[in-house]
Amino acid sequence: MLDLSTALALLIGVALGVVVGLFLARRAVERARDGRERFESITASNTHSTARPTDAKGEIASELARGLRGAVDRLQMGVVMCDSSLKTTYRNASADALNGTHGGVIIDAHLQQLFAETQSGKPVGSIVDLQGPPKTTFSIEAMPTPDGGAVATIDDISERVRIDSMRTDFVANISHELRTPVGAIAVLAEMLADEPDGAVVSTLSTRMVEESHRAARTIDDLLELSRIESSHHLDDSVDLAEVIAEAVTRGRMAADGRQVEVESIETPETLRIRADRPQLTSAIGNLVENAVKYSDDGAMVQISVRLNERWVEVMVIDQGVGIPAADIDRVFERFYRVDKARARETGGTGLGLAIVRHVANNHGGVVSVESHEGEGSTFAFRLPARLIESANTSPVASQPTKVSLSDE
Repeated sequence: MLDLSTALALLIGVALGVVVGLFLARRAVERARDGRERFESITASNTHSTARPTDAKGEIASELARGLRGAVDRLQMGVVMCDSSLKTTYRNASADALNGTHGGVIIDAHLQQLFAETQSGKPVGSIVDLQGPPKTTFSIEAMPTPDGGAVATIDDISERVRIDSMRTDFVANISHELRTPVGAIAVLAEMLADEPDGAVVSTLSTRMVEESHRAARTIDDLLELSRIESSHHLDDSVDLAEVIAEAVTRGRMAADGRQVEVESIETPETLRIRADRPQLTSAIGNLVENAVKYSDDGAMVQISVRLNERWVEVMVIDQGVGIPAADIDRVFERFYRVDKARARETGGTGLGLAIVRHVANNHGGVVSVESHEGEGSTFAFRLPARLIESANTSPVASQPTKVSLSDE
């Protein structure tokens, strides 16, 4: 038989077991209830989330469409779309800007023709030249869309066409300019090969030297022009009076003993500017040399400097042959010569005034010319007044400083 203490211990153990079991069972029930509630919550959430995607996708698509339209409206090229009936359904801002203009009417006519051609399923294109002024060129390209419509782009390629034309002209001109002296040298060399007469040999040799110098001058001017176009060193402190003095010396050399007088007048005693010294020396020297070469014996070339609130202005005035009105707008083009026969006599390359123009442009300035045929020309080389560092407007001398070239 069990004693009293043992029986009590067994009863206490059974009671504890029942209590623990009840506690654990209650916890299991609570956990199950919590799990069911969480499942229902998740299910409800998923139900709501599957009900919203259509609206969300629509909002995203609408926002994307607005963004794309805004981006296309900011394009510099025009964009036009049409539907399967060739009716225009969209034009961006650049295409809209052409509406109401004469050029826009012409472009729209080309667009309709290209849209009709896209019905074959292939992309098409066209180049449209508008005479202006100013003359402009548009490239129009159209391609079919999956819905049976078409989309076209309108691109203003005027600047590209102009640069390509300049490049083509430049290559043609330089080929001609170099072929002439090189060809002459080849002919003269052939003549020298079998020439027994010493006097003729001397004459031919002299011509060969002249032609070789002509080719060398052309190459030197091309290299100078290339250097000026690529140079960005515009922060030298330049004494303009010194540059003009060098230009006078260069004019003396260009006169080559002819009775031509160069004088520097109204030049400030001190005028320092921020610029590229080699470029200014080349530009002003070219203007003076050009004036001397196209002046008759006994003529005068004058150089003066004027200041105002906008410009530092270097004037080169000659009494030469002048420039015909029809040629004034072209004298600053590469290789352009007003009088080709005179240019051959003076050894000009046709690049001097082009160099002057590039130097002026590099410094934010301009160059212009006023001329009357048979009376002479006045070239004005202007630099912005903001380039001035210091200036003393007192002239170098009370009387013009004359440099006579008659003794050279």
